[in-house]
Amino acid sequence: MTVLALGLDWWLGEPRRWHPLVGFGAYAQALERWLHGPGEARGHRAARDRGRGALATCLAVLPPVALCAALCRVPVIGTALTVLVLYAAVGHRSLHDHAYAVQEALDCGELPEARRRVGLMVSRDTADMNATRVAGAAAESVLENGNDALCGALFWFFVAGGPGALLYRLVNTLDAMWGYRTPRYLHFGWAAARGDDLLNFIPARLTALTYALAGDLRAALRCWRRQGVLWDSPNAGPVMASGAGALQVQLGGGAFYHGQWRVRPELGEGPEPQASDIARALRLVRRALLIWVGVAVLATLLDWRLEAAWRALPIEAGG
Repeated sequence: MTVLALGLDWWLGEPRRWHPLVGFGAYAQALERWLHGPGEARGHRAARDRGRGALATCLAVLPPVALCAALCRVPVIGTALTVLVLYAAVGHRSLHDHAYAVQEALDCGELPEARRRVGLMVSRDTADMNATRVAGAAAESVLENGNDALCGALFWFFVAGGPGALLYRLVNTLDAMWGYRTPRYLHFGWAAARGDDLLNFIPARLTALTYALAGDLRAALRCWRRQGVLWDSPNAGPVMASGAGALQVQLGGGAFYHGQWRVRPELGEGPEPQASDIARALRLVRRALLIWVGVAVLATLLDWRLEAAWRALPIEAGG
């Protein structure tokens, strides 16, 4: 099922119409308007906003996950639904297309267009970026989404099937919508952000490990150990530090977010990023994905062999 879902994603890409995550986003926005209103949070309302944010997160995530869990138990329909859920949860083709579009614009010397395209991938301000910063932002997004849009969903699919992949993807989507440290979302988005941190804790470190195995092993482990803990996100730090080390390129550094300059540590080692490093990051993610799929296939084959051996054992009659 894993290979089939990944094949559908690469062949079809994201649905151009009726994307389930678009519908989910509209549903989440309706919950936000109902529970949070149009205003911004105030200090004395922090506890109330956290409570309402937690309620909104539960109302957004639990009903579709429970429905998915029930339907996945139905014969035939459950198998098809499981494949479709994983297909919707991963985004390899979309990540490739968005990142390659940025590199293409940079290669053609179209910096304004490259800024616009990378703005579709990142939340930072892109209007004044030079070519180096555009390339770095795109490479960082590729590395981070190698976990968020691929390995994280696969991990929870392996753990809990379709409902696990759906739970991960919905919480990850809410974090992208509400997880900002702005006055409006600082408290309301706390539950979604912490839920995303929790669900990503193990997958992020496994992704960092596979980046190391798929690239420069020693440099990746060194950067992961020294730089990963310095990043403000406990999961993005190890992933991007390991990925930058595996690529032997310098990423990170300060950036503008919502008009304010944010100091960020540098990640990786080596020269500043160039347009070609975007393709290198995509290749690293593909190699890491192959490792995950290879492990999953081997585990499935081993499970089949063990099950066959168990059934072949002679059964002694009772006395």
